[in-house]
Amino acid sequence: MMNTKTYDDEGLLLLSGIQHYAFCERQWALIHIENQWAENVRTVEGRHLHERVDDPYFTEIRNNVKVVRSVPLVSRRLGLYGMADLIEYHHTSERNHSPEIRIVEYKRGKPKPDDRDEVQLCAQAMCLEEMLGIRLEYGYFFYGETRHRHRVDFNKNLREKVVQLSERMHELFEKGITPAAVKGKKCRNCSLAHLCMPVLGKKRNQATSYIKKLIMEMEEETAGD
Repeated sequence: MMNTKTYDDEGLLLLSGIQHYAFCERQWALIHIENQWAENVRTVEGRHLHERVDDPYFTEIRNNVKVVRSVPLVSRRLGLYGMADLIEYHHTSERNHSPEIRIVEYKRGKPKPDDRDEVQLCAQAMCLEEMLGIRLEYGYFFYGETRHRHRVDFNKNLREKVVQLSERMHELFEKGITPAAVKGKKCRNCSLAHLCMPVLGKKRNQATSYIKKLIMEMEEETAGD
């Protein structure tokens, strides 16, 4: 169920952050709470790809399709704001018939093994729906490596995940909490790995467990005396 709470301008968070959050809560917090950022090859390639796409003054009409780039987005219910890379308005020959709207997001690389990209695109769609009072059933990704579009259906589960993630983002942001580091396979390609220091986080957890174990053993010995 959609949260009935609404956010004012000061309470809005960057929509693009939901993709970071879906990938790693700590990465999102380092970027959006602690304002830390570092680039690697992937982030540079992604930025260059968007520079070729993001032109707020670009509007093109191809046959019956109107193409608009860099469309501002906002959702007061999700508390998110950002930008859509590209919106297409597909017109039909029928009079008084509203155009079919399609949202397209550009990404470097290829489709991910998880749903972090899908969550971001669905969040964009939910913003556009709120702004225009419409319903979007699907959208597309265009990946730099595959060079063709990949369809994403905005089903109930994906929409619910967007709501859950956005609520959690606001909760952490309002409390200023940065989750602890947890080392995993995804750390290899993270541009913030040297700032996050997941190895130290793992060692700290091991040290904490070791100390707790010693205390328990001491208490057991004392109880046995």
